[in-house]
Amino acid sequence: MKIALIGQAAFGEKVLQALLDAGRDVAVVYMPPEADAGKGDTFRELAEARGIPVRRPARMRDPQVFEDYKTFQVDLNVMAFVTDIVPLSILNHPRLGTIQYHPSLLPRHRGASAINWAIINGETKTGLTIFWPDEGLDTGPILLQREVTIEPDDTLGSVYFGRLFPLGVEAMVESVRLIEEGKAPKIPQDLAKGEYEPICNAMNIDWMYPVSVVYNVIRGCNPSPGAATTWDGRKLKIFDSEKRTASGPEIPGTILDIADDGFLVAASGGSIFVKRVQPAGAAKVGAAEFAGGAGLKVGDRLG
Repeated sequence: MKIALIGQAAFGEKVLQALLDAGRDVAVVYMPPEADAGKGDTFRELAEARGIPVRRPARMRDPQVFEDYKTFQVDLNVMAFVTDIVPLSILNHPRLGTIQYHPSLLPRHRGASAINWAIINGETKTGLTIFWPDEGLDTGPILLQREVTIEPDDTLGSVYFGRLFPLGVEAMVESVRLIEEGKAPKIPQDLAKGEYEPICNAMNIDWMYPVSVVYNVIRGCNPSPGAATTWDGRKLKIFDSEKRTASGPEIPGTILDIADDGFLVAASGGSIFVKRVQPAGAAKVGAAEFAGGAGLKVGDRLG
């Protein structure tokens, strides 16, 4: 069984390594064009070291991509973290079809920010799906699913890198095995039980909301795109933080205390201890360092 792997970043690389470790025949690897020619690319280096042709088209939809793709005569496409639109001509070409990874329990949370929204919504579980993509957006039949717990202090980063990333690599390899053995199901999605959600490009904190809602927004946007507030008329993104039960009469958004490792912000029914921030136009920095350099003081108000 010859495989075309379509993917990118660390997830694409780890899926490639896992397939090779399992003795799979990867005939070609597709990945996005290089963003920085001078930057190391371990995904490409891995493929080339194993003698696998690498293709980096600007768009998978370009006709010449399909013409070149056909020459590899693959039996299965494996899509591991794909942000480009792959046309039906490629999806439907292999005799065994195409499978794709998605970090949610489809049909819930279709779209590119599935993990963000699950955490922002305060959900306590999510998972991953390996499915057979079709012309829709994350709408194809389901092959395999795995569920994981979202803990109260989990962030986007901890859910993805700690659970859905490694579990997803394993699930991709398992799915290929099921396909080879003729045991891979195609379970139609009930799209009435899920929704397509927009990309989580920006989220603004409303400090008047209950502290749990504020905390969910912050952790659902950590490490990307960051939950935004303002201070002194400038945008300030908040990342690492803790939810605390202490509350008082101060207006939500008020700075209650500044410590060596961060600052405490009043919220409705509790408070948020902020550990890491990013001022507009600058890099991420420790919250205490920001407070000292910017002149943030107790009694100041965010938002």
